[in-house]
Amino acid sequence: MKIAVIAHDGKKADMVAFIMKRLEFFSRVEIIATGTTGKHIAHAGLQVQCLKSGPLGGDAQIASLIADGEVNGVIFFIDPLDVHPHQVDVHMLLRICNVYNIPLATNYKTAVYVINGLEVKQHKQQIRDYHFSKGEEISETELNDVINKKL
Repeated sequence: MKIAVIAHDGKKADMVAFIMKRLEFFSRVEIIATGTTGKHIAHAGLQVQCLKSGPLGGDAQIASLIADGEVNGVIFFIDPLDVHPHQVDVHMLLRICNVYNIPLATNYKTAVYVINGLEVKQHKQQIRDYHFSKGEEISETELNDVINKKL
């Protein structure tokens, strides 16, 4: 699973705090990030693939990865109280997330729900893989029963 993380300057500390509170999840996924955001996350001790800074094409790089089917979710902490010279790129990235139906969170609270949903999806895949390795099939109903017992 690959998650893209982006944060405007005024939200970078919030992004690092968000990720550190969910370290178990983020240590099990591939993280891609725009330049400075990625450097902050790497400094916190996580593996991250750093792309270009947002204004220098990083938002477009992430949009391209989404269009190629390589991204499973986007967490983009937008600072709504600041003016961004690359606003066109920001809108393009948000549009691409909607075109390709990619889970997208633009604030902390929504990001909690997106990550919780992706965790359930990841857990379901692990259960399917386990049963497949034993030569067994598991129905969606049985899978949901297992998940609901864990929650």
